Amino acid sequence: MAGSFSDAVDSLSQLSGRESELWRPILEVIPVEGAAISTIADFLGTETVAASSPLAARLDELQFDLGEGPCWDAMEHGRPVLEPDLRANPNGQWPAFSRAISEQDVGAIFAFPLVFGPLKLGAMDLYTGDPRELSSREERQSGILASVISRIVLNRAIRRADEPELLGPEDQFSRRLIHQATGVVLAQMSISADDARLLIQGHAFALNQSMRQVAEEILERRLDFSRQTAGFASSDE
Repeated sequence: MAGSFSDAVDSLSQLSGRESELWRPILEVIPVEGAAISTIADFLGTETVAASSPLAARLDELQFDLGEGPCWDAMEHGRPVLEPDLRANPNGQWPAFSRAISEQDVGAIFAFPLVFGPLKLGAMDLYTGDPRELSSREERQSGILASVISRIVLNRAIRRADEPELLGPEDQFSRRLIHQATGVVLAQMSISADDARLLIQGHAFALNQSMRQVAEEILERRLDFSRQTAGFASSDE
């Protein structure tokens, strides 16, 4: 299983540009029957990025329409929402959603937040037809997969925006500032240089600023990501 999980992480990382297939590696290693990846609310808009089946897409659509459900809670609170038996324990926090899926073939649903540092992006929903629990290993692996997917979804949004001005003027001074700020964020968050740069780029994208502006805030100590909720996970089991 360890090898197949590593393969799933590698497969996810290679799906940039084919985000509609993000569900495939998940179902290869997590014993669930369906998966959906969605962005939620204002930052990246509300959209189903990938769904393994019409039912998976429908579960996302219902949550969007009703404004409640496990994906909303997972993103808002930044932690997994696990409901192993929807039939025996209809969740009172989602009265409309619970009623809407009562006739659907869904026994359990698990939502994992898509976050990147302080950026709340959306959620990964998993479901099974029969009630069941995720083991601690499966929960941990699902969280790691969600972390990998978060990077892909954020890169997708930045790529689709097609706004090169987010990078700031392409002069040597701007590149040097961004490089220096990347080093600061790397130290603040104990993450890779690639993730530190993506966090700067994502923050700039969220606020409609240039990367140079964000870099200046970091270097002037007006912006410190370590003081904000972090959402990074290792790709190791």
